[in-house]
Amino acid sequence: MTKVNVGLKYEDLMNKIKTYINDKKELNLITKAYNYAKEQHFGVKRMTGEPYIEHPLNVAYILTEINADAATICAGLLHDVLEDCDVTKEEMASNFTDEIANLVDGVTKINKLNFDTSNGSSIMIATQRKILVGLCEDVRVIIIKLADRLHNMRTLWVHPEEKQKEKAIETLEILTPIAHRLGMNKIKSELEDLSLRYYKPDVYYSIVEQLNQSKVERDKVVEEMKNSVSKLLDQNGIKHEIKGRAKSIYSIYKKLDKGKKFNDIYDLLALRVFVETKPECYKALGIIHSKYRPIPKRFKDYIAMPKTNMYQSLHTTVFGDYGYLFEIQIRTYEMDEVAERGIASHWAYKENNGNAKSLMQNNMEQKLQFFRSIIELNSEETKDEDFINSVKEDVFNNTIYVFTPNGDVIELPNGSTPIDFAYKVHTKVGDKMVGAIVNNNIVSIDYKLKNNDIVKINTNQNSFGPSREWVNIVKTNHAKNKIKGFFNRIEKEEYLKNGEDILNKELRKRKLAISEFLSNENVSKILKEYKYDNLDELYISIGNNSIQVGSIINLITEENKDTKEEIILRKTKNKEVEKPQIKNDILVEGIDDIKVNLASCCNPIPQDRIVGYITKGYGITVHRAMCPNVKELEERLVDVKWNAEINKKYPTNLIIHALKKEDLLLNIIAKTTKSNVSIQSINTYINKTDNVYEITVLVDKKENLVKFINDLRQMKDIIEVERLIK
Repeated sequence: MTKVNVGLKYEDLMNKIKTYINDKKELNLITKAYNYAKEQHFGVKRMTGEPYIEHPLNVAYILTEINADAATICAGLLHDVLEDCDVTKEEMASNFTDEIANLVDGVTKINKLNFDTSNGSSIMIATQRKILVGLCEDVRVIIIKLADRLHNMRTLWVHPEEKQKEKAIETLEILTPIAHRLGMNKIKSELEDLSLRYYKPDVYYSIVEQLNQSKVERDKVVEEMKNSVSKLLDQNGIKHEIKGRAKSIYSIYKKLDKGKKFNDIYDLLALRVFVETKPECYKALGIIHSKYRPIPKRFKDYIAMPKTNMYQSLHTTVFGDYGYLFEIQIRTYEMDEVAERGIASHWAYKENNGNAKSLMQNNMEQKLQFFRSIIELNSEETKDEDFINSVKEDVFNNTIYVFTPNGDVIELPNGSTPIDFAYKVHTKVGDKMVGAIVNNNIVSIDYKLKNNDIVKINTNQNSFGPSREWVNIVKTNHAKNKIKGFFNRIEKEEYLKNGEDILNKELRKRKLAISEFLSNENVSKILKEYKYDNLDELYISIGNNSIQVGSIINLITEENKDTKEEIILRKTKNKEVEKPQIKNDILVEGIDDIKVNLASCCNPIPQDRIVGYITKGYGITVHRAMCPNVKELEERLVDVKWNAEINKKYPTNLIIHALKKEDLLLNIIAKTTKSNVSIQSINTYINKTDNVYEITVLVDKKENLVKFINDLRQMKDIIEVERLIK
């Protein structure tokens, strides 16, 4: 049943932590996290009326029940600080550690997800589960989230009924399947029971009532059976411990929901037997079966064939004393840790013995294929879309379980092929695969594997590698990414070799010594200019035509002054702009003979809306009507207009922001021909990330300038184009 820690204190938490953490530095860090959280949440209360710090304190306490490490407990205490308080991730990292800040940030991210279980769509719900898992780079983030939800469910009574049902459904649909997948049975069972209590209270309390009615009789029968089995094992010299096992209310509900009657549920009466070693599990099973007749098809060996969430145990149902049916589970103490805590169980084995810890970590790594797949995918160079698809298809989809010839279990999505199997075993096995044998029969590489198939992969070390066509055959994105990765590596090697050959050939053509050209000083200059980390990256870019070899050589030999672009720049750079004669091109109302100048600040052109400004001694200066230099002036303004018979070009200035791209200036100039625009001068300003061109163009009318600007904006390497007003 639900355990609510009413009035839990910091001292209670620390006493529990000290039962398995004794490092003074770690204990001080936990104390610091508690004090920091208390300070940040000071004055805030929960809906229950308690100070807010009670919530993170309880979350941390739940984490201690699975022997969570110090970083996880700190993150449990701090898990709401980023979301609810004015604290940044960077501040948290500086106050604590990057590890703790990343864990808290992970919980904050998944807390921002809005899960929708209202339409009951199994596809939508499954997808939401996958996205939640996919967001977590560290499995501890999900464990903290589960502890957070567990305490919130324990205090769910404070919310209105509609909110209770919403949270209960969300917990059942989204979070408990993840807890099950991680093997965290203890937390999963309590979440399920609490969810049922609020989702279907009538059903929940009906089951509780039926259990209470039979409790006295059931407890008596279980105690007698426990003593009988214990005596039997003692007589055979097996050191053991036996506990009665309570069936969770939710698991009873699921069986009743399938049409079973309350009295027909086998494992209402249940025992759990703990022994020291794996061989003793089987020995105890044989001894129990020698006295109590087992029910056919009710025996499960999860020791030889563990569940994918690492669960191991022997299950059998027998006719016990007085004809009652008993489910008996037999396992070692270590197996019980894993059964209750799942992935979190490895925290319980932080022994001083380095080898024991290493073995436990290796064992966990082998068994936890589910989460390892996500971490691998996240570290590979895959697109976001590919990653999400991988999480969707590889993690929570319908799965099959197949075997290696040595009996190791491999979990795969339904519809997987021998190629998927090979890449699941090891990348090298997939790359060198030449065929497959399933259940002693040769099969095609697109054969769809089935549950319990025994698969042997034939490899050839002289094989070139996988076929490109395999991408269309395999089921898992894991295999697809490995195959694509193989060919990416091959292409990189080819580009690298080609790039080196192209550079050397061009150097010989120009009669330049390769060793002198590739001196340390020159290489550093080239890498800095093109922002590469090493020479191989440069060769690859030459090989795939990302950069032209001539520009690299010119950078060192300074021949780049003779490139087309530089020739154009040299001819136009800083060139003085010729001012056109404008007599009779501008008509001033009521005045026939007066000196007229075009303002150099805004450079008006035909078809621009213009205004005249009377300047002492200089006649009339014509501005664009929108020019800020005359916008606020009212005195000395006169009406002017362009002569409709104009047939010549006028200069105006443009500013172009563009990405750094070779030959871009040539492409810009090429656009002038379509718009009857010509370039008079160019100035180039080079920034770290982009280039800025100030260009003076000659244009006969505004509509041609607009067309030219629009053409430039369509170019992919152009960031922005605007007309300049100085």
